[in-house]
Amino acid sequence: MDAALYLIPVPLGDSAVDKVLPDYNLRVLREIKFFIVENIRSARRFLKKCDKNIGIDGIEFFTLDEHTRREDISGYLNPLLAGNAMGVISEAGCPAVADPGADIVAMAQSRGLKVVPLVGPSSILLSLMASGFNGQSFAFHGYLPVDSAKRVKKFHEMERDIASGQTQIFIETPYRNNRMITDICNTVRKSLRLCVACNLTCDDESVVTLTVDEWTRRKFDYNKRPAIFLLYY
Repeated sequence: MDAALYLIPVPLGDSAVDKVLPDYNLRVLREIKFFIVENIRSARRFLKKCDKNIGIDGIEFFTLDEHTRREDISGYLNPLLAGNAMGVISEAGCPAVADPGADIVAMAQSRGLKVVPLVGPSSILLSLMASGFNGQSFAFHGYLPVDSAKRVKKFHEMERDIASGQTQIFIETPYRNNRMITDICNTVRKSLRLCVACNLTCDDESVVTLTVDEWTRRKFDYNKRPAIFLLYY
């Protein structure tokens, strides 16, 4: 197995591993003894879900979350520099995409180390595929501002980009999903289309595309359910 930094996707929700991850991923992670993870507890659960025979006690974990300072991760790649394969695992989806793992990948690239992205679920691409929106030109904004005035300004900026043919994609903290939809309905043009993709790859997956006007008249409840939002004309 090559000494490389393997970026290992994680299921987006409580879906079966064999439904969303290829067997090659499982073969790779069985060989790795050093993992950089967003949360050690959930990473251990993920590894056990992949293979209950994995020897968790023989694995060394390094935590990389939003509170980890860049200077604190300077030694995280030492096992890789010593010739060992390393893995990066986020809480859900693909590492280093809207994820603190991007910092360690940047560090590996700057040192000329091999980085290997593995195939797996991405809420950004899956939602875009199912939305019916432009998949050739799109922008992912991550989390929008919480401040109302700044959020309204951001919506208007996105409206201008939509007018040029670019799909706009963003996320929200699950317990604020309903407020997000309400804010959209109260701010942007009613003729725009909004897609809400919820619990992707899970048994209760839902992907709904309607005009903003139709959303204003629709009953919905996405509270505390992982969702991603897309806007287009």
